[in-house]
Amino acid sequence: MKWEEKRDMVKIATWYYHYGWTQAQIAKKIGISRSIISKTLQRAKDLGIVEIFIKDETYYTVDLEQKLEEKFGLEEAIVVATHDMSEEEALNFLAKEAAYTLSKRIAKVNTLGISWGKTIRKFANEFPYIPHKDLTIIPLIGGMGSSDIDLHSNQICYDLKKKMQCHSKYLYAPALVEDTEMKADLSKNKYINEVLEEGKTVDMAIVGVSNPYNQSTMEEIGYITPEDIEELRYKDVVGDINSRFFTANGEEANTQINTHVIGLSLEELKKIPTVVALANGLQKKDALVSALKAGLIDVIVITDRMAEYILQKND
Repeated sequence: MKWEEKRDMVKIATWYYHYGWTQAQIAKKIGISRSIISKTLQRAKDLGIVEIFIKDETYYTVDLEQKLEEKFGLEEAIVVATHDMSEEEALNFLAKEAAYTLSKRIAKVNTLGISWGKTIRKFANEFPYIPHKDLTIIPLIGGMGSSDIDLHSNQICYDLKKKMQCHSKYLYAPALVEDTEMKADLSKNKYINEVLEEGKTVDMAIVGVSNPYNQSTMEEIGYITPEDIEELRYKDVVGDINSRFFTANGEEANTQINTHVIGLSLEELKKIPTVVALANGLQKKDALVSALKAGLIDVIVITDRMAEYILQKND
C-alpha cells in the first residue's frame, strides 16, 4: 500500500471514529461515494489500523446470544451473567431478566400461553405491573391440586392477569390424571375442551424445561413416582416441556405418563408462533439441547453457564 493511500485511510478513520463524522459527511468533504468510505473503514479494520474494543461486561453475554441464535436459528437468545452465583441467586436473576425482556414481547401479542413450574413462578413474581388490557392469558396445562398451588398454571395466569389488568382463562382440570379413561372424560367437558383449543392458537407461549431425574419438581410434588421414573429411563427420556416427556431427538416419548397429561402436546406447542423457554440449572442442559435441535423453542432465556455448555457441546 502506498503511503498516500494509507494516510487517506487513517484520515477517514480518524474523522469517523474520533470526531464522530458520518460517512455521508466524509464522502462530501473528499468528493467520493459513501460506499467507498464504508469499504475504506472496513479495510482499516481488516489491516489492524483500527481496532475496536467494547469495554462492558455485557459484551460476553451478547456474544453468546448471537452464537446461540445463529447455531439454532432462534428468534432471540437472552443470556444472563450468573458466574459465582448460587443456583437460587441465578434463578432469581434469570427471572428478573426474563420478566424485563419478555414484557416488551408480551406487549405486542393478544394471547399468551403459560405452562407451570418453579422458574415460571419466579418469572410471574418478577413481572412488572404494566397494563395490557387487550391481552388474554391461557393455561397450557391443567392446574388443579391440593399442594404447591403457586406453581400451577391457573394460579400463575391469575397473578399475571392482576399485574397486566387483562383477561385470563382457567383450565379446571389436573395436569395429570390417573388413567386415559379419566382424561377422555375430562376432555369432553365443554369448558376444559374450549380452553385446550384456545391454548393451541396463542400468539406466544412461555414454558419451562425440566430434567425428570435431577431436582424434578414433578417428583417433589408427587406427580411422578419412582416407577414412572424407571419407565422414563427405559424409554431414554431426557426431559420434559409442559409435562410432556421427550427423548434425545426431541420427540414425545411413548410413555404411559404422557397419555395422562391434560395439556398441549409437543407437536401442538411447536405450531405456536413463538415458544419461549426459561431454563436455569445445568441439570437441564441435555434436555434443552435436545429441544433446541428439534426446533421446539424459538426464544430462550438461560444462564451464561448453560450457554457455554450448549455451544461447546455442539461445536
